[in-house]
Amino acid sequence: MKKIKKGDDVMVITGKDKGKRGTVLRVVDDEHVVVENINIARKHQKANPQAGEPGGIVDKSMPIHVSNVALYNPLKGSADRVGFKTLDDGRKVRVFKSNGEVVDV
Repeated sequence: MKKIKKGDDVMVITGKDKGKRGTVLRVVDDEHVVVENINIARKHQKANPQAGEPGGIVDKSMPIHVSNVALYNPLKGSADRVGFKTLDDGRKVRVFKSNGEVVDV
């Protein structure tokens, strides 16, 4: 089970975008995630008339290392570490380290 999944609300804790929040769009591999409006790179894209794509400079979200982001805790109002806990019915769920609240419902 991963600590950060697709669709999670995360906060950047280090780097050029420190303090910004966003949603995880996709998990690239075990160590990288793509977060919306975080780690934006400007890409010079060539036009492709057959596909109907115009050329120009486009903004693209690039992958960021999972150690640079932390799950956002709405009760605390800031980033928080994540741990795991097994419930009485045998399910393994993610919990916030600071207050023990369950992330997954």
